[in-house]
Amino acid sequence: MPSFSSPPNPQAYYQQVWEIVRQVPFGKVATYGQIAKMIPPPSGVEIEAYVAFAPRWVGGAMAACPDDVPWQRVINSQGKVSERAGAERQRQLLEQEGVEFDAKGRIDLKKYGWSGKDDEVSQPRLL
Repeated sequence: MPSFSSPPNPQAYYQQVWEIVRQVPFGKVATYGQIAKMIPPPSGVEIEAYVAFAPRWVGGAMAACPDDVPWQRVINSQGKVSERAGAERQRQLLEQEGVEFDAKGRIDLKKYGWSGKDDEVSQPRLL
């Protein structure tokens, strides 16, 4: 299996990642792997390689995201904020959204995980 440190067209891949992450609702989280599964493998990348490398590619996209992308809502598969510069800020932003962490620093993905669908129930607005 070939090794891919980045997608064949990083900018095109990153754009797809950012578009998905913009849909994660306030107070919800998604994992790197979950975001990766929502994007088809780029041309020329076999599915086995994609499954192995895509979550890292999503991480690369999040590290380079524009200001309008709610980067704090993407966490690792263990339900944790990944250890790196900015990790404490990510936790603070999530807590401000009402996301709770347990004593081991994990988020309950059953409670706060985004299904990838519109979790918000549309409420009629009074004008």
